[in-house]
Amino acid sequence: MSQHGSCDCCSPSANGAVPSGDGAVCYCPVDGVIETISKKYALQIVGLVGAHGPMRYGELEDRLNATSSSLLSERLEELTDEGILERRSFDEIPPRVEYSLTPRGRELETRIQPLLEWAAAED
Repeated sequence: MSQHGSCDCCSPSANGAVPSGDGAVCYCPVDGVIETISKKYALQIVGLVGAHGPMRYGELEDRLNATSSSLLSERLEELTDEGILERRSFDEIPPRVEYSLTPRGRELETRIQPLLEWAAAED
């Protein structure tokens, strides 16, 4: 979530926080996370891992009925890079990897849960 400098509130002097003067909050620093969570599977992954705890790739793939394993892998990597998921490898044979929510991811899951419940109620 870096500053991109395309608006007054993202100038280095504003530090991506509240610009001086009008008191409006600058949301530009969240561009990266918004872009990531708006992609296919992202919110569902956060919701699943939040509800079930650490999950393996295959469990996520099954629950999401993922049609593209490369897309799921890409999404998991992006969520990890954004600090929403933690990827933990276990030194076992066969190798085992689990994904869990970071503290930041748990906060996101808490905040999006009402949205996920609302969307599920529409079905």
